[in-house]
Amino acid sequence: MLPDDLGSCHQANCIGGALDPLPRTMADCRSIGMLLFSRLRPLARALGHPSYRNYAIGSSVSVVGTWIQRIATGWLAWELTHSGAWIGALAFMELFPSTVFGPIGGALVDRRDRLAMVKLTQGLSMLTSAAMTVAAFTGNLTIWLLAALVCTHGVIQAFAQPARLSLISNLVPREDLPVAVALNSITFNTARFIGPTIAGFIIVGGGTSWAFLANALAYAWLQVALTRVRPLTSTAPLPRDGRTTSLIVEVTEGWRYAMGHPGIGPMLWLMIVSSMLTRPVVELMPAFAGAVFKSDAHGLAQLTAAIGIGAIIGGIFLAQRDRLTGLTRLNQVSGIVVALLVLLFAATDDIHLGIVAIGIGGGAMVINGTAGQTLIQSAVAAPMRGRVLGLYGIIFRGGPALGALIMGVLSEWWGLRWPVAGGAILALCFYAWFARRLPRMARSLEGG
Repeated sequence: MLPDDLGSCHQANCIGGALDPLPRTMADCRSIGMLLFSRLRPLARALGHPSYRNYAIGSSVSVVGTWIQRIATGWLAWELTHSGAWIGALAFMELFPSTVFGPIGGALVDRRDRLAMVKLTQGLSMLTSAAMTVAAFTGNLTIWLLAALVCTHGVIQAFAQPARLSLISNLVPREDLPVAVALNSITFNTARFIGPTIAGFIIVGGGTSWAFLANALAYAWLQVALTRVRPLTSTAPLPRDGRTTSLIVEVTEGWRYAMGHPGIGPMLWLMIVSSMLTRPVVELMPAFAGAVFKSDAHGLAQLTAAIGIGAIIGGIFLAQRDRLTGLTRLNQVSGIVVALLVLLFAATDDIHLGIVAIGIGGGAMVINGTAGQTLIQSAVAAPMRGRVLGLYGIIFRGGPALGALIMGVLSEWWGLRWPVAGGAILALCFYAWFARRLPRMARSLEGG
């Protein structure tokens, strides 16, 4: 005869009916289920808007593809040159153009149709990835051609990123915007670690050529998804007050607004710290696998898989939050955790300990990046959204590029360990100095 509830069933399998950590009745199970459903209800409501759902899925696939290509680029550069400086230089060529063109891209987003701008930039990115794929399969992808294509892709993405981030506000009602922004931040930050995981296995199984092809197909997927996007509000620029201003003046206005904001300005400085001093370890992962841990593509796959697993766990943790309260503190704590784990990763010779450290670090990086982006998106004034997100793009893309370049060049004299460890130590010092500003930041950012 079957037991009448789960508690009696589990008790029958426990010694003496000891303390039971599992739900004791079906009612308890239903209560837990309702609790989980209530936590995920805001997420389900945001995804219930078809245009946002199509865009979110397409964008997630595209970002994963971008990171697949980025890791493949680093590994191919290592195979061609065995130089940490070249790996850092390629990361710089792809990401640093955002520093030059990001503010202009952000200002254009406030002047042009956002959806049209997303379609154009993603189409150009697809063509660039297709050219890289053809050159790789035909054996014509030299280090110099690779550098040229990577730099071209970086310029395009400087205009694409603020447009993609700004488009979210047109796809959901105002009451669902915080959840949609948070979900986009989670998928965006998680994908940057899942992508390297997939890249590791593709490189092991078929080589870098197939990784480049995967990115081209990911862009094609996004282009199809964009044809099914029907914005709830117009993606055309907001009406102006009648005055005519130059693009440079608007870029300057965006900079002054962001830096003068009591929450957004300090948060951007915190992002500069994490982007330049701790995040470059991901770009330098191929060099760590080959030079520090004396491993091959299988070792790279293990390291990137650990990052991906940690990223997924970090994303799931944040997906349960439907409020801004406490997010500023969480951003700083996760940044400190990242710095400590990067320091451990740089110090160890044991690849297994390195896998554990970088895995947990991947989860903390996702929490750190997602919290920062969500707070900025929620606090920024609508007329300034494109320009502020353009500045965010500068930091998010340009910071790791500059950090990877500096660390890669320094590695030619001191190896990879000391530059990466030094960056982590500097980050810890900055976080300690910045702690006294957190209460004021939280009041400004978490008020929405």
